Amino acid sequence: MAEDNKELLHTFQKSWAQNKYWVMSRSQQQYNAIRLLAKGNDWSEEKHKQYQEILQRLEHVSPTEKTLRVTYQHIWGYFKRSATLDEKNKFKELSTNYLVNQPQIEPFLKTLADKYKQEYLLNMRWLL
Repeated sequence: MAEDNKELLHTFQKSWAQNKYWVMSRSQQQYNAIRLLAKGNDWSEEKHKQYQEILQRLEHVSPTEKTLRVTYQHIWGYFKRSATLDEKNKFKELSTNYLVNQPQIEPFLKTLADKYKQEYLLNMRWLL
């Protein structure tokens, strides 16, 4: 891989770490498309352009209750083994009663990310 492509790959990987769940919350299809682009870590200028275009298109897409539920379940996976019983019950309650225009689950997950020192989550672009 040429040095320029290595740098592009590194740039993509950093961006993807920040945007992965944000993308998932807007479109599972676009999330899968990006994963296919990145398959094998064979990155190019053309793939980088496609990735940037997907991110730009998704700026105009709002999450749905379904996409948010799926994404929050993925994020919850970082805590489900270490969370206290109270935290597990609260997540269950929030995810059962979640409404897009009453988002209480995201601040709860941010608090858990901080409590359990999940740097990956603390550095990501949150969904709402």
